[in-house]
Amino acid sequence: MEKLVMLAKIFSDANRVKIIALIHREKELCVCEICDTLKLSQPLVSRHLKQMRDNDVVQTHQSGKWIIYSLHKNETIDCLLKTIEADIATLPTIISCATR
Repeated sequence: MEKLVMLAKIFSDANRVKIIALIHREKELCVCEICDTLKLSQPLVSRHLKQMRDNDVVQTHQSGKWIIYSLHKNETIDCLLKTIEADIATLPTIISCATR
């Protein structure tokens, strides 16, 4: 039950849902791409990603000096993504990191 409560907290924030939707659409993103695209500060995005990583919503791998985020697929996340599928298309176009 604790896991479900933590996931509900993660999904209760609009910015976190937008981050999840962007990662779903693009398959993988670095922090700077999320920050630039959603016009959010790096500390805020990093804090959201840490919460999501700690609760197995996102997973990471390193590419050079970059930490790349992708979704950790499970039934709960898949259900959320189906619910917001129409909204995903309305998210802004990714602003890619020039240095990645």
